[in-house]
Amino acid sequence: MKTNKYKLLRTGIIYDIIGVLSTLIPVVGPFLDILWAPYAAKKMGDMYDGQSGKIASWIVFIEEIIPGTDFIPTFTLMWLYTFVFSSEKPGRMQPIEVEVND
Repeated sequence: MKTNKYKLLRTGIIYDIIGVLSTLIPVVGPFLDILWAPYAAKKMGDMYDGQSGKIASWIVFIEEIIPGTDFIPTFTLMWLYTFVFSSEKPGRMQPIEVEVND
C-alpha cells in the first residue's frame, strides 16, 4: 500500500460518492460514466498493489460502465476486503537477510 489505511478509506469513500453522483444527472449521467470508469479503474490500481489491485480495477471499471450499478461502493468494499476480511495483512514488514563481508 502506498499510504495509510484510513487515508485509503477516505479516498475510496470519496470516489464511491463521485461514482454515484453521475446517476443524479438526468440524460448526461450515463455518458459521464464512460469517462469516469477508466479513471476509477486507474485510481483503484494506484491505491492497491498486486493481483488484488488489478482485479479490483477491472471490477470497478465494469461496475462503473454498466448502467444502474453505480450504487455499489466498490472502493469501500475493496478496502474492507484488504484490511478487514483478507487473511493476508498488507504492510507487514518482512525481514531480509543481508550478508556483510568484512
